Amino acid sequence: MSYKWNFRTYAKAETDAGASLAKELSVHPVLGTLLVKRGITTPEEAKSFFKPQLHNLYDPFLMDDMRKAVTRLNEAMGRKERLLIYGDYDVDGTTAVSLVYKFLSQFYSNIDYYIPDRYDEGYGISTKGVDYAAETGVKLVIVLDCGIKAVDEIAYAKSKGIDFIICDHHVPDDVMPDAVAILNPKRFDSSYPYSHLSGCGVGFKFMQAFAMDNGIPFGQLIPLLDLLAVSIASDIVPILGENRILTYYGLRQLNTNPCVGLKAIIDVCGLSDREVTINDIIFKIGPRINASGRIQNGKEAVDLLTERDFAAALEKANTINEYNETRKDLDKSMTEEANRIVEQIPGIDDRRTIVLYNEEWHKGVIGIVASRLTEIYYRPAVVLTRTGDFATGSARSVSGFDVYRAIENCKDLLENFGGHTYAAGLTMRVERVKEFTERFEAFVREHITDDAVRPVLDIDAVIDFKDISMKFYNDMKRIGPFGPDNQKPVFCTKHVYDYGTSKVVGREQEHIKMELVDDKSNIVINGIAFGQSSQFRYIKTKHSFDICYTIEENTHKRGEVQLQIVDIRPSE
Repeated sequence: MSYKWNFRTYAKAETDAGASLAKELSVHPVLGTLLVKRGITTPEEAKSFFKPQLHNLYDPFLMDDMRKAVTRLNEAMGRKERLLIYGDYDVDGTTAVSLVYKFLSQFYSNIDYYIPDRYDEGYGISTKGVDYAAETGVKLVIVLDCGIKAVDEIAYAKSKGIDFIICDHHVPDDVMPDAVAILNPKRFDSSYPYSHLSGCGVGFKFMQAFAMDNGIPFGQLIPLLDLLAVSIASDIVPILGENRILTYYGLRQLNTNPCVGLKAIIDVCGLSDREVTINDIIFKIGPRINASGRIQNGKEAVDLLTERDFAAALEKANTINEYNETRKDLDKSMTEEANRIVEQIPGIDDRRTIVLYNEEWHKGVIGIVASRLTEIYYRPAVVLTRTGDFATGSARSVSGFDVYRAIENCKDLLENFGGHTYAAGLTMRVERVKEFTERFEAFVREHITDDAVRPVLDIDAVIDFKDISMKFYNDMKRIGPFGPDNQKPVFCTKHVYDYGTSKVVGREQEHIKMELVDDKSNIVINGIAFGQSSQFRYIKTKHSFDICYTIEENTHKRGEVQLQIVDIRPSE
């Protein structure tokens, strides 16, 4: 991928304030400037940012309908009604169901959970799920990470005497379901101060309100924050504001005393001997939880996350690990096939979008393939497969373009759709795929900017190898947890050279393990450049080159840092 390098610029007032703040905090001036850029200008603000406080969480009763939700749940428990915790089959949904089920199970036994089958029922609330609730005597369903568009399904449930409390974070339509309560910070009439909660986050706020109303100490919620951190990281929601507080303490829980199910996944991932990070959740823990719903049934993920016996949990974790291996094989073969199709599309270089339909593709992996295509071709991508008479699929977008809005513009062609700015799901009749392809292309072409179709690498600062130390890394780490709206800093060092020992590594020789020096010191720094083996020949010419990178802890050599190199280009 060819990045456009964008060096961030700072006003003199920002660098001066950053230098002053850095001096008071005893950190590198660059880190002081990064704090100032985040709106932190005093040592007191920095200390508060470095260590978020749980007492700064918002009052959950600020969320619209929260009082109604708590009242209805109290009534259900008082009447000994059967409860059903219902959620989506992805990481956010399964962690949300696990969190709410585990918390309420401490106080109430007439409770069950349900995850719809991706292949048999599809996304969200299904009539089959409603029928299951009716057959098992359920009177109240708490639905998590879906439900905001289930107008017909909830009307059907109401006809059977079943009430719903919706805990969702997806954008609603103009007409919302007739539920007892709708907890959603993205409601158009929402007065809640923070709109970026994950689906699991909305479920957590509901449990927080229930605990407050029933005199349950907040401390009983803290052990559930590991599930919430997994949800926030995996669902790629901003890690600022309330999410920053929840993630900070969720990571602490994950690293000190994770629930049995997550401990088993950590062991299976090979992470048990080191600190688990946001990246570990995104690339190792999350995909394994997701694989359950992609390959088999998401209920197995909840079975694991609510398991109390470690031996049983480890067995379940190994099973979903096998699902993940199957998922990786499908991902690889489908992406290769998709690439071959894209290369044969007439005029593909002039198109702003990619829309692919193949009725043989595995429904559980099409979202991943859409992400791969977006990464490779850097344009919005939609990948569809056949389910009965319908084409169902997933859309992914590039930075700065709202793919949800583009899909919404085609809603007259769709049976249903939902999602976020950068990821969405959609269903249409098979015969409408061609028209959707052209309408989607036309809308994107009209609204996307030229800058959005070329990946931009924002570089926070140019530094030298002499600036990089374990102290620098540890000071920088305090600005985390990193994620959307609080991205990990990207640095550039110019005029670096191969130390002579860099080599190509990886199963397919696709990565470069590097040992580098710059032209201002004799310091040798290790680095890894994933997927950049095409640069190896130039690196070995003994000419200098510039690198952009993030700084990570070297997991093989404790107490040392290494560079994760994002891009390489010849020095000017």
